[in-house]
Amino acid sequence: MSVDKELLYTIALTCILPYQSQIQQALLNAAGSATALFEARNRLKELVPDAGDRLVKAVAQMEAHLLRAEQEMEFAEKNRIRLLGRDDVLYPTRLRECPDAPVLLYYKGTADLNTRHIVSMVGTRKNTDYGRTFCQHFLNDLSRLCPDTIVISGLAYGIDVCAHRQSLAHGLQTVGVLAHGLDQIYPRMHRQTAVDMLGQGGLVTEFMSNRPVEKVNFVSRNRIVAGMADATIVVESAERGGSLITAGIAGDYGRDVFAVPGRVSDVTSAGCNRLIRDNRAALLQSAEDFVEIMGWATAQTGGKPIQRELFPELSPDETVVFDALKHSDGKQINQLTVETNLPVTHLSSLLFEMEMRGIVRRLSGGLYKLI
Repeated sequence: MSVDKELLYTIALTCILPYQSQIQQALLNAAGSATALFEARNRLKELVPDAGDRLVKAVAQMEAHLLRAEQEMEFAEKNRIRLLGRDDVLYPTRLRECPDAPVLLYYKGTADLNTRHIVSMVGTRKNTDYGRTFCQHFLNDLSRLCPDTIVISGLAYGIDVCAHRQSLAHGLQTVGVLAHGLDQIYPRMHRQTAVDMLGQGGLVTEFMSNRPVEKVNFVSRNRIVAGMADATIVVESAERGGSLITAGIAGDYGRDVFAVPGRVSDVTSAGCNRLIRDNRAALLQSAEDFVEIMGWATAQTGGKPIQRELFPELSPDETVVFDALKHSDGKQINQLTVETNLPVTHLSSLLFEMEMRGIVRRLSGGLYKLI
């Protein structure tokens, strides 16, 4: 087997610093590459003068993990698993934007992880008929409105596997983010669903093979579920749960968050209702609402953004705002302030006027997008 040294050393890096993707990426940035980091493993202080003793000691141990890294590369080649470093063109670009994105992903499947529309659906592991029915109707309608959408979830019990299965049933591609290596499927009873997904989506993980399924893995997995998508939808959730963590992470990433409301007496909707009450998620009732809010409504008709020449009455400042939004899927007002060099109070007024005239739309999460 021809060994890709850069991938080999990247795997070794993940072995010495598990669950520390930000530190891993900082080291790669300082060294320039995993290969350069390996070559400088015994003189880390030259690259990172403020590196602590524990980090210096850890990096010095990279060589001890090369055999394990080689075994993982052999396993990946044998099972047709793609190893995606953050510089790989196949690496999810949305995830790459996140500060704690994994430096390496293991991926098997057919889906383009950088397709135009991606949404995550998460929820309780103890879903009710209400949640299951919502998933069925929502994904059926979404497949009609935006058939190119990829649905992301975690292959767990409840809403996760329901989202995967309904996506498969309605012809949508669906990708499962695993909390373990690709040598196993957990829970085991979802194995056939996982196999079906390989031909209509895929499976992705940051974890190597032959690792135990640990609780901390699921928490780590949630950031990938949130980071790979344009938006996260919470279908059912109690007051506490992993889906609320995923929603919080998505919000921190500046992504749109939606929650399906439930009756005040429903324990399985308490978390969703609280997200809506606290303005941490937009209320979601249908796929039609979703694609409208996300600005995906033109996906089926092939509509194009409004062209600048349709608005000859734009003021000079409005023209600057228009140009800043022209090739964007949405920007927040703070980002627009920096790019346009317009005072935030003036910019806010401009955006309001442009929204009233049907030039821009305000999306959930404080994003503005050309109609």
